[in-house]
Amino acid sequence: MTIAENIDLVRQRIENACTKAGRSPDEVTLIAVSKTNPPEAVIEAATAGVQHFGENRVEEAESKIPAVNAQVSNPLTWHMIGHVQSRKAKDVESLFQYVHSVDTLKLAQKFSTLSVEKGRILNVLLEINVSGEEAKHGFVAANWRHDEALKDELWSQVRALLGLPGLRVRGLMTMAPIVSDPDEARPVFASLAALRHAFQDSFSIELPDLSMGMTDDYPVAIEEGATFVRVGRAIFGERANK
Repeated sequence: MTIAENIDLVRQRIENACTKAGRSPDEVTLIAVSKTNPPEAVIEAATAGVQHFGENRVEEAESKIPAVNAQVSNPLTWHMIGHVQSRKAKDVESLFQYVHSVDTLKLAQKFSTLSVEKGRILNVLLEINVSGEEAKHGFVAANWRHDEALKDELWSQVRALLGLPGLRVRGLMTMAPIVSDPDEARPVFASLAALRHAFQDSFSIELPDLSMGMTDDYPVAIEEGATFVRVGRAIFGERANK
């Protein structure tokens, strides 16, 4: 199947999940995860109507993003979805319109400084580790409802982060565990959605976005409130090893 045909199937699954959840498909933005795929594949997806693309390595994005932007007629929106090392923050800030993987207060402070220096506002999402997996990045939030010490520390960090200039905190992001049945990931998505509501209530802010769900589980994520779904393999096929 072509990339365009794959995109049609993904969009149909998004619509089906939204119908099941009583949501409008307009509430869900498809991010085509283009990492390891060449500019030609990205352009093919853009020609098929995708506007949002996700990359996770700065080194790859530095050449790919300018190459793609130079060949498309409509501006694309680029999302950094991978872990960001502090020393790479300057490069990320210059390439991407959204950063989904702000996982420490220190990194947020770095992005804040860079954005203020350039006189711009960077859209960011806070990466939250709600699954408790040690290998996952993100603000620690496993069992946040019942662990008061953890909750106090998390709230303290988020409070400080929300006060930083140059950043527009759009919402939260998480990576669900890899499971055989997508429904097994549902509690993780539900927990992130509940945490978003708790932050909104505590800090009297709007956090419109939840970035959650990938190729294997994005319909379930949509049912639990995802506004960004990050889909790669279902669009571009199996990734080449790099």
